[in-house]
Amino acid sequence: MKCCPETPVEISWSERKLFLVGNPNVGKSVLFNALTGAYTTVSNYPGTSVEISRGECELHGVRYEVLDTPGMYSLLPITEEERVARDILLQERPDVVLHVIDARNIERMLPMTLQLIESGLPLILVINIMDEAERLGLKFDLPLLEEKLGIPVVGAAVRRKRGLKEIRAAIVGFDPQQRAAFSYAADLERDISRVASCLTGAYAIDPRALSLLLLQRDESLSEMVRKVEGDNYAAVEGAVNEIVFERRVDLHLRISLERKRICKGVLEGAFSQSEEQSPSWGDRLSALTMNPWTGFPLLLAVLYFGLYQFVGHFGAGTIVDFLEGHLFGAYINPWVIALSDKYLTWPWLYELMVGEYGIITLGVRYAVAIVLPIVGTFFIAFSMIEDSGYFPRLAMLVDRIFKRIGLNGRAVIPIVLGFGCDTMATIVTRTLETRRERVIATLLLALAIPCSAQLGVILGLLSAAPGALLVWSLCLLGIFLLIGFLSARLVPGERPMFYMEIPPLRMPQPRNVLVKTLTRMQWYFMEIFPLFIIASVLLVVGKLTGVLAWLVSLLEPVMHLLGLPSEVAAAFIFGFFRRDFGAAGLYDLQTNGLLNPVQLTVAAVTLTLFVPCVAQFLVMKKERGWRTSVGIFVIVTLLAFTVGFGLNRLLLLTGILA
Repeated sequence: MKCCPETPVEISWSERKLFLVGNPNVGKSVLFNALTGAYTTVSNYPGTSVEISRGECELHGVRYEVLDTPGMYSLLPITEEERVARDILLQERPDVVLHVIDARNIERMLPMTLQLIESGLPLILVINIMDEAERLGLKFDLPLLEEKLGIPVVGAAVRRKRGLKEIRAAIVGFDPQQRAAFSYAADLERDISRVASCLTGAYAIDPRALSLLLLQRDESLSEMVRKVEGDNYAAVEGAVNEIVFERRVDLHLRISLERKRICKGVLEGAFSQSEEQSPSWGDRLSALTMNPWTGFPLLLAVLYFGLYQFVGHFGAGTIVDFLEGHLFGAYINPWVIALSDKYLTWPWLYELMVGEYGIITLGVRYAVAIVLPIVGTFFIAFSMIEDSGYFPRLAMLVDRIFKRIGLNGRAVIPIVLGFGCDTMATIVTRTLETRRERVIATLLLALAIPCSAQLGVILGLLSAAPGALLVWSLCLLGIFLLIGFLSARLVPGERPMFYMEIPPLRMPQPRNVLVKTLTRMQWYFMEIFPLFIIASVLLVVGKLTGVLAWLVSLLEPVMHLLGLPSEVAAAFIFGFFRRDFGAAGLYDLQTNGLLNPVQLTVAAVTLTLFVPCVAQFLVMKKERGWRTSVGIFVIVTLLAFTVGFGLNRLLLLTGILA
């Protein structure tokens, strides 16, 4: 293994590119954080909705732009995330590539290492999660593995800060000339050489690796080769087509088996497993979370303590009561109103600042005193669950159920993210494999998944009415499953396969939880808080011009059909600007005693199912197109009021909440 050179390194201020690649859930993001000192700096990759993380670090006077690519299983992409990760490697020409793999699954992940070596990329292999592997009795001869692969190999347990010094030393002392050559079976080698000999252009990867991808029908690379080769492309295409036709039965299988054979030879003598150790409490708990008989009770426990008690009671109860009732109610609002009475002589300006829908009395109060503590406690709970490694296990747990509604376990990620922000989750549906999945997930997010702020306010509201929260939860769950079940049978398209890496189940790291929470809180203040101010301004303008009263009058007959007072119409109008804005409107009505338990439950269910907020609708239009997004808008609106009408009749007839 290479070490940091003892002689002083000449300082160079030119920035180099350092890319992290690997399967999902192997510790790439943790290593990115350790190298850059920042948990994440996220942006969309140009021309896509796939998010990537960028940062910077300095090693021995050399600055590196560090990029954490989306998870990928192979250089032959299946999902949009994999395509983006592969394109980054080919288009941005990195100076160093760190391939991070899970030591416990080295046999399965090493074939991708082989692909990267064949491509001629400047590669360092980081075998992460070594602590877990060693506990399972796995042993590695890293110098021998490095010799066989011809690239630097570093063992690490990044979460425990183990191996970071060696990784930095490998980056500094990296020699891009090193790499081993591997041979496939003679017949495959002949076909690979035949295609490679037809390639005359200059490419970012070795012609041999490019030939393999062309033989596996990588369409995006074929288009790139067409542009580079020009008139010569006909010869390339002819050679590929002839070989693919001759090997049409087993080409992909042969390539895969040959890579596994080569990797087996590489690992021989460099990898062994002693007698397996007894499973730890983490292993036993991990198995319990994925077993349906124990997994669903554990999920209910997570929801009860994480959302109901921590977010609903502590966030929406204790903290909101202090901020909204004490701080704003007793001090801030009276002080601002007194100043406005004294200095604001224009009625419209007075109304804008401290009126019924004023920027201070409504916008800032809602954003800071009602929504902020709920969002904050939700982000803390979400970050702890995320950092523990529970979400991939949840995906495995619900995969069978999700298949019934046209999705698979992988879709649990955007669905769960929807409980944070439906707008962000709608973007994340881009990572699902098929258009059918993306449409179904978008519909369910728009219909039955409340965002964090709306969820927290509703939890706080309904927890005060015995039975109301249970009715609300069962109603939303029933609608989610029913509409998903119908969509799976009505929406055309192919059913996807499901695969997901399962990381170790660990105690959440306080630093990671803190940084994730602060990052998301920064997002709230930068992107969401201004929307409350804008909504206040629009509501004041609507009130002064009479437009708001006209919209309320249009909804009043609908409210009466739902058994709700006319004042609730304003909360539904608020909800279109921001879902949490509408929920906060219900909070005001309930505080003033205008809603009985039945009305509160009907209003909460209908508002949760009601049309997505304007931001989510615009993202839906961008991701799914006008036709699909308008269709979802209409379906969601009709369903919301239909369910609200039926629920009101049912509750009045049965007297459940009387």
